[in-house]
Amino acid sequence: MLRVFMFLIGLVTSGNIAAEAKEAPLMLIEAVAAGDIPAIKAAIVRGAELEQRDDKGRTALLLATHADNLEAAKLLIAAGADVNAKDDIQDTPFLYAGAEGRNEILKAILASGKANLKDTNRFGGTALIPAADHGFPETVAILLETDIDIDHVNDLGWTALMEAVILGDGGAVQQKIVGLLVDAGARDIPDNDGLSALQHARQRGYDEIAQRIAEGVADPRPG
Repeated sequence: MLRVFMFLIGLVTSGNIAAEAKEAPLMLIEAVAAGDIPAIKAAIVRGAELEQRDDKGRTALLLATHADNLEAAKLLIAAGADVNAKDDIQDTPFLYAGAEGRNEILKAILASGKANLKDTNRFGGTALIPAADHGFPETVAILLETDIDIDHVNDLGWTALMEAVILGDGGAVQQKIVGLLVDAGARDIPDNDGLSALQHARQRGYDEIAQRIAEGVADPRPG
């Protein structure tokens, strides 16, 4: 009788463990969305599927990056979460961290050694391009310390330098970003209409930026 009782207890316990394991992935997504660090730790310990997606295809790490939750992001990265996992609109934790100036998370992702520096977003741009046009000089500086392609041209025909000019306001922040790109060796690659970043800067009256480009960037066109 005792053996039967212990067997039944074992079945119940095993069932509970299996149920918890099944719920763990969903619980991880919910825990990250709520910013609940203890729950995130518990879900990871229970073996939660790190690449579980929400209804927009976002992983727990991407959700943590959206929320700029550094502690959650570090826990997930340390557990082995994919820093290059794409959501429904082609964002990844790495690309989003770069595009939106999530600098501490970006540093943690880069420190993992797993970031795909050649990966591109839905516009065909690397992490550097939106960082430049969104006005994040520190993010640009962080990315320029890597082997990312400074002259990558996106699907619109624009480089990071081009976007810093034509999508910026010509103010102090964009001037700093242009300076960083120029000092790092960016080339003034013309857009699909044959216009250079220097020409765009002059047309817009961005005198400081135009001068910075003229003094520090070589025109890649022959002659």
